[in-house]
Amino acid sequence: MPTPKPKTAPAPFVLERSSAEPWLNPAQYWGDLTRATAAVDTPLAALSLQALAHNAFSMLDRANGKPIRVASKSVRVRAVLDAVLALPGYAGVLGYTLPEALWLAETIDDVVVGYPSADRAAIARLAADEKLASRVTLMIDSVEQLDLIDSVVAPGARAVIRVCLELDTSYVTRALGHIGVWRSPVFTVDQARVLAQVVASRPGFTLVGLMGYEAQIAGVGNRPRGNPARARVLDWMQHQSIAELADRRGAVVQAVRDVADLEFVNGGGTGSLESTSADSSVTEIAAGSGLFGGHLFDTYSRFRPAPAAAFALSVVRKPTPAMATLLGGGWVASGPAQADRLPEIVWPQGLTMQAREMAGEVQTPLSGAAAAALHPGDRVWLRHTKSGELSEHVNELHLVDNDAVAAVLPTYRGEGKAFL
Repeated sequence: MPTPKPKTAPAPFVLERSSAEPWLNPAQYWGDLTRATAAVDTPLAALSLQALAHNAFSMLDRANGKPIRVASKSVRVRAVLDAVLALPGYAGVLGYTLPEALWLAETIDDVVVGYPSADRAAIARLAADEKLASRVTLMIDSVEQLDLIDSVVAPGARAVIRVCLELDTSYVTRALGHIGVWRSPVFTVDQARVLAQVVASRPGFTLVGLMGYEAQIAGVGNRPRGNPARARVLDWMQHQSIAELADRRGAVVQAVRDVADLEFVNGGGTGSLESTSADSSVTEIAAGSGLFGGHLFDTYSRFRPAPAAAFALSVVRKPTPAMATLLGGGWVASGPAQADRLPEIVWPQGLTMQAREMAGEVQTPLSGAAAAALHPGDRVWLRHTKSGELSEHVNELHLVDNDAVAAVLPTYRGEGKAFL
């Protein structure tokens, strides 16, 4: 008779600061995760309670007293959002779609949608509900987005819509061109002031915030593996960008504050907590990826999160005595299609993917020193490149406390939600 799976535990859990770092002993750490989840069939995702707590408190330390708004895209597990928001120093959520924000706002009273929305049904629902409208803030960077909202529900027939203006915080030079991500068209002080004035003059809207995500600092590891020359270029670029942005964002914030009484100025990301917190114009920092600690962050010099979240796959065949093949594995992260977007095999050590197959949707053949000792039914642990994307592949995360499953936490997918 098969061993039953642990029951889902909806009760919240508590994150506590500790000096223990069990992940520094890989054999013990991955062995504990294996023993704790032995009764659970693969594919499975596990979340270490100790590592999650370590990462949550480390992020607070790096933020130097600036509040952190949790980026839900990097988590996608409501129980984890609730546990992190219970810690002093975390406040509010940065969502990624309006339908998600409306869902979260049923229990969370401060949700900023990090990207503009064209979801007419969601806009109509927001506009029809005073409570939701008081809890959810929409992102805008153009007059056309205001026009779209008005076309769904006219100003006189709806609740007042809270909006946040997004600033393009990319770094632009003659030598390197545009460094960062292509987001808002609002780059200069004058552009920000003009848009703020338009919002302030439009009935049915209130401008409450300003946001800027410095991806070229927060989202780029400055210690790429095996490339010290690129590391030097990245150090120079990030140093220059931090200085340029502090001046430009400070001037933009002052110009916008002359127009509207802003409640918050949001900046940053997990990778830029130190520099963003030092910017006096910023009142809060958005971050979330560092909670789960995907292997993308192994290439940063400023910090090193614990590998809190990981997933296990089973060996199902032996194409040769020296190889082992996993069922599944192609959980590739978004971004440029290159090797660092692939999952990283972490346990057992000494395993490599095949260059002509790599991580496949239904199978991932492995070779290496440890492959010969693997047999059908054995499991291999992998880390996802990024963070919240892992939650899209599983219905639940098994929360592991030392070597036992403490709770089974449904992901967005496990709650029947697929927002993007």
